[in-house]
Amino acid sequence: MAWRGQLSKNLKELRILLCQSSPSSLSTRTFIEKNYKDLKTLNPKLPILIRECNGIEPQLWARYDFGVERGVRLEGLSEAQISKALEELGKVGASLKG
Repeated sequence: MAWRGQLSKNLKELRILLCQSSPSSLSTRTFIEKNYKDLKTLNPKLPILIRECNGIEPQLWARYDFGVERGVRLEGLSEAQISKALEELGKVGASLKG
């Protein structure tokens, strides 16, 4: 998972939106609990924003250079699929640079 350490080179900001209690956000909450510390340790200067709002659909948003943003809906995804979605958002950032 070397890509995790490259996130701060490819992204300007990472936002995770989720509901504190809905079943649709369960895997997103679990993903944050298990992965936030590692992601922040590997990318200490990358803003990782976690936004909780009652009833919101879980989403993952990446902001790149020049204000370009990409988002992914996380409802129904497993923790592994969320990790893969984050990896893909990192690849988009790398492709925007090159």
